[in-house]
Amino acid sequence: MSERVEQEEIFSQVLRAGRRTYFFDVRSTKADDYYLTITESKKFTHDDGSFHYQKHKIYLYKEDFTDFREMLDKATSFIVNEKGSEVISERHQKDYKKEETLEASSTGSFTDVSFEDI
Repeated sequence: MSERVEQEEIFSQVLRAGRRTYFFDVRSTKADDYYLTITESKKFTHDDGSFHYQKHKIYLYKEDFTDFREMLDKATSFIVNEKGSEVISERHQKDYKKEETLEASSTGSFTDVSFEDI
């Protein structure tokens, strides 16, 4: 039984986005050409505190770069044009708390806060 050997990374970038991490890795084919792998890794925590990662990978070859970029641009532009750039789904998370902005008082006075309030 032959073992699948992962190709050496030539260039790599990481995008951390909450519990998701995206890896953009340039690898080399057997013919010494380059291709891109995009990996999404999500961290899942179990009730007992243990966790595991679920990964999904896309292989993207040079001949598809132009069409892929065009379709990605169209899809992302459509979303922003239709729904704006505010992330609405954060409001539906169990632990969502809207960040309140503090406004400076016109008198310049401060509120007395004890450490027990924090």
